[in-house]
Amino acid sequence: MKIAQIAPLAESVPPRLYGGTERIVSFLTEQLVLMGHEVTLFASGDSQTAAELCSCCDLALRLNPSIKDHLPHLLLLIDQVARRADEFDVLHFHIDLLHFPLVRNWAGRTVTTLHGRLDLPELVPFYREFSDMPLVSISDDQRRPLPPVNWVSTVYHGLPADLLSYRSRPEGGYLAFLGRISPEKRPDRAIEIARCSGWPLKIAAKIDRVDQAYWNEVINPMIQANPNVEYVGEISELQKADFLGDAMALLFPIDWPEPFGLVMIEAMSCGTPVIAFRRGSVPEVVDHGRSGLIVDETEQAVDAVGEAAIMSRAIVRSTFEERFTVERMAREYVDIYQNLASVRKAPVYFKEIAGDETGLQVLA
Repeated sequence: MKIAQIAPLAESVPPRLYGGTERIVSFLTEQLVLMGHEVTLFASGDSQTAAELCSCCDLALRLNPSIKDHLPHLLLLIDQVARRADEFDVLHFHIDLLHFPLVRNWAGRTVTTLHGRLDLPELVPFYREFSDMPLVSISDDQRRPLPPVNWVSTVYHGLPADLLSYRSRPEGGYLAFLGRISPEKRPDRAIEIARCSGWPLKIAAKIDRVDQAYWNEVINPMIQANPNVEYVGEISELQKADFLGDAMALLFPIDWPEPFGLVMIEAMSCGTPVIAFRRGSVPEVVDHGRSGLIVDETEQAVDAVGEAAIMSRAIVRSTFEERFTVERMAREYVDIYQNLASVRKAPVYFKEIAGDETGLQVLA
């Protein structure tokens, strides 16, 4: 199949540092190429891929200090996709909703994976209007806030099995927090769990400008007051294997409807169990007692630390291999592509080679 993958432009594909959506787009794109599909990736020019790269800006927007407004660049991306749309059997969007008005007339050859939160009230009238657009959720829980729309499937994220090495014995002796410093991710809760359990905590997380005040006023003072807590900053993909693999457990103390939570399966890939709060996708991703422990409050999380320390890391890893590989994710997406309403079902028109150049024939 000829497949277009349309990525966000905030980060490169794959991202240098933080960037869950771009990372998944990269894994999917490379796996589709390995499966023999002809793939074009629309992304920032600093992306790396075995597919054809259509550069839509020179540098990932978040890393370009000269960029003040992302919207014009995203609209240029959509325009480039529209100009080339006839080249593809299917177009797979990962940019939320900006493209909906433009692609509506050929929506039957598109699918849009929604990677973000959908519990914002202003989204309801929009998705009600575009209820015909084929959509993929990344967890069943993610769907709950929306009105009836055209959900074609739920596809859980997947990782290459050899991306993050399995560690049978963690050497760090610490709890890990990986992601973003933001109120909904609850790093404050992670610090409290570490304080009450007596275990050291390492926090590897980015701080967006919108969350700078939260860091300054809440999290940094808590870190300064707790000597067993270390902030190590934002880490790269190469650093992630050691950071997660050497941790005794990953803390995932969220306080929002998490659509998926990529870091949970990254930890599982290393054999590191996850201690996660029962919000959003967590009950779908974590197999309680096998790949981690699901809790409802901080006191339970503190108790779960000791239990996680004696969990079988081999079982954690095997659960990851059964459920969250990139091969499984890619197969499920190909099934979706092949069953879209207009994929290889509408007549294909081509110009006659001989005779009237304007004549058209129908290829059944």
